[in-house]
Amino acid sequence: MVNFQYKENYGLEDLLAIMALLRSEDGCPWDKVQTHQSIRRDLLEEAYETADAIDSGDTANLREELGDLLLQVVFHARIEQERGSFDFDDVCDGICKKLIHRHPHVFGKLELDTPEQVLATWDEVKRQEKDQRSSGEAMASVARAMPALWRAEKVQKKARKDGFDWPDWHGARDKLTEELGELDEAIAAGERVEEELGDVLAATVNLARLLKIDPEKALTGSTDRFVRRYERMEAMAAQNGQALSQLTLDRQEALWQQAKGEETT
Repeated sequence: MVNFQYKENYGLEDLLAIMALLRSEDGCPWDKVQTHQSIRRDLLEEAYETADAIDSGDTANLREELGDLLLQVVFHARIEQERGSFDFDDVCDGICKKLIHRHPHVFGKLELDTPEQVLATWDEVKRQEKDQRSSGEAMASVARAMPALWRAEKVQKKARKDGFDWPDWHGARDKLTEELGELDEAIAAGERVEEELGDVLAATVNLARLLKIDPEKALTGSTDRFVRRYERMEAMAAQNGQALSQLTLDRQEALWQQAKGEETT
């Protein structure tokens, strides 16, 4: 049993102390052997679960998920503290200094009146901090671990700042048609199919961006609709004593259209 003071309510310092105990020699056999790589996926999963809580509007769940996400930050910081690199206070110090530096209109004398001006200043200060001398360098710095659709969108937005963009969505729609044609040619030739399919996805993201649609949100909505309709198809097949897998493709398609129609009536 470790030496620990139980309380009615706990704060950040308690969380740091608990993590130190879990990682100690007498702590948890699982926690004390974890590395950045072994818990990398946990960090991503907790971030997505937090996003789900935001989308659902469930504040109780959001509070819990924010705690889980904070735990991951504390966990990674503790690993580095044990290595003598940095600790949680250094993490807090760094983000505080970043916020102060990137808000010269709040902590300095610069005057900015609109959210758009704030974002433009933020990006410019960020490029200066990272010594990014070109948009290409800024694009290369976009995290490759981001969801691919979001990463593509972010890179395209950086290109737009140099004027390398369609004036409106019509050009992006024509480009999507062009890329689909090149994909058809690649499939027929049996070569470069993955590359051309990637170009189709990038062109789709470009169109979504110019239509002011979040591509991740659009695809998530489409997947949700697919799941709902598929469950309805299974239910309709079961009413006739059949499994969906027993039906012909034509019959499955008929059920799909019926399920789809029910959503629009």
